[in-house]
Amino acid sequence: MLASAAVGPGLPAAAAAPSPVKARRPGTGHLFRPISADDEEQQPTEIESLCMNCYRNGMTRLLLTEIPFFREIIVSSFSCEHCGWNNTEIQSAGKIQDQGVRYTLTVRAQEDMNREVVKTDSATTRIPELDFEIPAFSQKGALTTVEGLISRAVSGLELDQPSRRANEEAVAERIDEFIVKLKELKQVASPFTLIIDDPSGNSFVENPHAPRKDDALVITHYNRTLQQEEMLGLQAEEPEEKPEEEDLRNEVHQFNTNCPECNAPAQTNMKLVQIPHFKEVIIMATNCENCGHRTNEVKSGGAVEPLGTRITFYITDPSDMTRDLLKSETCSMEIPELEFELGMAILGGKFTTLEGILKDIRELVTKNPFTLGDSSSPGQTEKLQEFSQKLNQILEGNMKAHFVMDDPAGNSYLQNVYAPEDDPEMKVEHYKRTFDQNEELGLNDMKTEGYETGLASQW
Repeated sequence: MLASAAVGPGLPAAAAAPSPVKARRPGTGHLFRPISADDEEQQPTEIESLCMNCYRNGMTRLLLTEIPFFREIIVSSFSCEHCGWNNTEIQSAGKIQDQGVRYTLTVRAQEDMNREVVKTDSATTRIPELDFEIPAFSQKGALTTVEGLISRAVSGLELDQPSRRANEEAVAERIDEFIVKLKELKQVASPFTLIIDDPSGNSFVENPHAPRKDDALVITHYNRTLQQEEMLGLQAEEPEEKPEEEDLRNEVHQFNTNCPECNAPAQTNMKLVQIPHFKEVIIMATNCENCGHRTNEVKSGGAVEPLGTRITFYITDPSDMTRDLLKSETCSMEIPELEFELGMAILGGKFTTLEGILKDIRELVTKNPFTLGDSSSPGQTEKLQEFSQKLNQILEGNMKAHFVMDDPAGNSYLQNVYAPEDDPEMKVEHYKRTFDQNEELGLNDMKTEGYETGLASQW
């Protein structure tokens, strides 16, 4: 339940335009004196000002004082002798603090009800046991006690009860029940929690044991959020806007090219894809509308790995054919049972399935023009037929075989359906490249450190 936004009618007298002033000056001395009933020299300044209830002149009293173990505040009080209206409020005499503050008080005894409390306009007051909250800026600041804070909330809720009883009787009854619960808190029949949360850092709850620690009071300082900065009217530093980086993963990019078959203008589509448990790759596909030729190619989205990779997979089940496979341009393939080996750069880079790559191998071998027609020998034709039959058996799951991918660049991949656990049928080895492999990859002549010095010496 939220407390009523106002305690009494009208605007605070301090905001009203003063009429001709009749003022009594306080005694000389320090401007902000510690608050004390025994200090006879500490007298308020009296200013005649307009009453916002009856619009006749009343009296505003201002007292500049200092709360022990806290800071300076301005206490203002207005009273009108004509209509009897009065109002009191406090304002912090200092700046908004660097951090907000939250006071959590566990009220256990009647002595706790007498603790001094400074509640500013920006403070939120909560009593969790009753699910009760007084929002920020719904009441003026006040210098009071814990009991006075509860009494002020009760007064605010009782203010419009007569009109509620006439128009909304059920609502008025529920509020009456809640007011009874608030009044019972003042008897401290059982402990309850009072929380005062002030983003400005200028609220205060008295520690009667100061400077010793108060076990019933927890004080928490915190950094304000941007919403709280705006609520206090502070100009929060806006975070520097970083230039938006183009996200290649969510878009298909197109660029103009020529068809490799008919040389007609065509478009190539390119997309960056993240392969789970591996890395990013670039898939490029070209479709020629003139001759219908289609090509697709896969490029690694990263650098050459420090070590080469050798993947050995034992094909035992037809479901193995559905595994995703990435073959880079630098990857060679081998099927030992068929005495077959395919060198790097053949078939290019591909992102397909194990079934797809085996079908590409079958098409590459069986449709080779040098093994067909008059140029082929009977023995060669028989070997090709035998190879094709065994490869079909592997594709159909009727023959078990090993499939080996060897990539010196470390940019090839075969899906592990058990990831992140190890696959019992797959062996992944990382090895150090030989000089010849580095030569094929062009790494031996690549200088990645100190090349600026070498360039400078040439000039």
